[in-house]
Amino acid sequence: MPSAVRFYLALLLLCNVALFPLSVQAAPEVLRVGVYENPPKVTIDENDDISGIFGEILLEIAEQENWEIEVVQCSWSACLQMLAAGEIHLMPDVALTENRGDTFSFHEIPVLHSWSQLYATSSRAVTSLIELDGMRVAVLRDSVQSEYLANLVRNFGISVQFVPVGSFDEGFAELLADRVDLVAVNHLYGDQRARELGMKVTPVMFQPSRLFFAAAPRPELNEILTSIDRWLATWRAESQSPYMQIMQDWGAFAPAEQNKLPPWLLPSLVALLALAILIVAILRQQVLRKSRALLETEQRSNIILNSVEAYIFIKDTQLKYRYANKRVCELLGESEDSIIGKSDFDLFDEVTAEYLRDNDLRVIEHGERVVDEEQNTTREGQTRQFLSVKIPLRDANDQTYALCGISTDITEHMRIQEQLNQLAYYDAITGLANRKLLIQQLDHALASYRRTGFEGAVLAVDLIDFTLVNDSLGHPTGDRLLRTVAERLQRHIAETDFAARLGSDDFVVVLEDLGPDRNEAVLAARRLANQLVELIREPIDLGVRHHTTAACIGISMFSDSDKGAADTIKNADLALSEAKRAGSGAIRMFNPEMQLSINRRLHLEAALRRAIDERQLELYLQPQVDHASKVTGGELLLRWQDDEFGQVPPNEFIPVAESSGLIVPLGNWVIEQACALLQQWSTDSQLRELQVAINISPRQFRQPSFVDYVASCLQRYAVLPGRLELEITENMLIENVDVTIERMSKLSQLGVRFSLDDFGTGYASLAYLKRLPIYQLKIDQSFVGDVLTDVNDAVIVETIVGLGENLGLEVVAEGVETAAQEHALRELGCRKFQGFLYGRPQPINYWAERFTTSLHVAADET
Repeated sequence: MPSAVRFYLALLLLCNVALFPLSVQAAPEVLRVGVYENPPKVTIDENDDISGIFGEILLEIAEQENWEIEVVQCSWSACLQMLAAGEIHLMPDVALTENRGDTFSFHEIPVLHSWSQLYATSSRAVTSLIELDGMRVAVLRDSVQSEYLANLVRNFGISVQFVPVGSFDEGFAELLADRVDLVAVNHLYGDQRARELGMKVTPVMFQPSRLFFAAAPRPELNEILTSIDRWLATWRAESQSPYMQIMQDWGAFAPAEQNKLPPWLLPSLVALLALAILIVAILRQQVLRKSRALLETEQRSNIILNSVEAYIFIKDTQLKYRYANKRVCELLGESEDSIIGKSDFDLFDEVTAEYLRDNDLRVIEHGERVVDEEQNTTREGQTRQFLSVKIPLRDANDQTYALCGISTDITEHMRIQEQLNQLAYYDAITGLANRKLLIQQLDHALASYRRTGFEGAVLAVDLIDFTLVNDSLGHPTGDRLLRTVAERLQRHIAETDFAARLGSDDFVVVLEDLGPDRNEAVLAARRLANQLVELIREPIDLGVRHHTTAACIGISMFSDSDKGAADTIKNADLALSEAKRAGSGAIRMFNPEMQLSINRRLHLEAALRRAIDERQLELYLQPQVDHASKVTGGELLLRWQDDEFGQVPPNEFIPVAESSGLIVPLGNWVIEQACALLQQWSTDSQLRELQVAINISPRQFRQPSFVDYVASCLQRYAVLPGRLELEITENMLIENVDVTIERMSKLSQLGVRFSLDDFGTGYASLAYLKRLPIYQLKIDQSFVGDVLTDVNDAVIVETIVGLGENLGLEVVAEGVETAAQEHALRELGCRKFQGFLYGRPQPINYWAERFTTSLHVAADET
């Protein structure tokens, strides 16, 4: 580079430095420099001062900048550790790498360019890296050269034992002691020591690198690095600068002088050129021989690869085929030349191609080794199952340039496995699960029950006259009967349930997820058992004739036993034995006490159905009062007096109505009665302002016709707006929130008011309360009952009252039974009440007569 250009570059650099503000943190007063022995680059002289190329350059800059240098002697590794810990400020002779760039700070202009070289004893002849296989090589501990050389030999696929040393002199000592075969040293120091020790300089060179001063990662040292760059830029542009003089003194390079060509140079160059031509000719012959050998090797490899049963291929980084063996060509029905350059989207259907691409990208982009079972379908529709192994192919720089895939066709193996699995776990006649699979699946179902609390049941099914059919009509006809029954069982149960055949005419049906309520689960299992008995009873075409069979069923609930699947099946078999004794079509539960409870529940359901049809239920009313004990309305409550069961409490017959679906006609009847009552009261000046509240079941509310039915009742009975109040529970808001809000909004526009019943016991969200057209919250009686004795309940009541006030909602406390409770509720801010203290539920006519006389109720009245 011309000196003028170098001068302007240096000037430009100095201007840039001047234009940028210096760090606000001052540089250290004493610059601690870590020094290790590595002449001629860095060393310590007889006065314990830093010397060598880096040392003298640093001393020259320090003199210009008035720096005070403190030398800290350390080994290479120790210096690096001290620099990272900030115990020293500067370290010379450091090669810049990505990791070091993240750890330390470096200036911009390199001090020196260097490379590493291998040195050996005179008896050891090494000419290339390949010959290092199996040798011991001494390398400087924690150095860039050790990392670089390790990666280099790894790419060549050779095995080298690296021996880390603390210094280059230690490495030469190991070589002299024959504890290593070679030592890796930078060429500046290595050439000098090799001459002194009589060592041999091998032609193996590697890792060209730029060398810098490295600084600890501290902001105040940036000024030091900037100064180093400024002086290096200035001095390197001047031929007589201290930098150039130091380099010449230490033999880093010869001085740049313009010498005349010696007279012998031209003939020498001609001779060298002739020699080079001769060498090229020799090399060309060698290349030809190598090419022929390589071609022969490739042909032998193709023969081997085409002879194996595996499907072998290579794809590039664009997932294009670069090689395919004979098996791949046969699978795809194409030649290798036509496959090369194509992608899987050209050869397979889209689903297969997408799946293959995802696996291939894991290899190409992330370098993974992928082992996977693949189901591949060609463009012609042929589907095969493969076990594939895909590995990355890497170049000398450890970069993935392709992938190699080896696939084995396991289609036949999978078919055999499937057949073996079918024989091991499924009944050969019906295709249902056998006992082995039943035990596994039932154990899994029982574990799910113990984890979630959702009940399940095992139904043991026995055909009454199967033996007669088998003996009289033959086994093929008996098998046909079994298959028909199995198909009916399988078709009727849910996807989460499963059926099995244990042998002969013994079937088992496992029902899962029947709900957390045991009684409801028992009813559901009993209903399904009844349906299965009726389903099996339907005529079956046996070919020779139509046959009607019957079945008995024994039921065991998951909660009947905690001993596992076998015990649960045994309980179902015991119940089945009881059912067989009872006769054809009988169903028995494992627990006798449960059987009595279920019988009562079933009889209660039948009686309730009759009571609804014959209008035997009666509506009672319980008043609601304000803070002045004035009646504002009342809640309608169902009562049922049955000839067989006597007075049935609501908490017994309402769940029956819910589970059986009778709650819908019953609820519709209550809505109509409430509207009729409001029409009757509308003609009385004393009663027309009163509100009537009724409870709405979630199942009734979710009926598609619910809104239309309420609207028709309001219109038919001319109910005044704001008089009909529907009480809903918080749990109703969990499912289909948007549909719930939509229906409530429509009814609200028709004048219906909504009250949130039992507030505080469910899962209502405050976000829902803001969106719902609710005008009132009802504090659950469980909080009211303990408001005098439980501080937590008092806090809950006060919170609900405050919430109502903030949202503009009325709040009524239900279940008030004593004057002390009323007083406490008033102190907490409650202004509306309902409970025995103001009146027990009584027939509507009783309260209508009372309200006609006076709307005030004495607080001590019962």
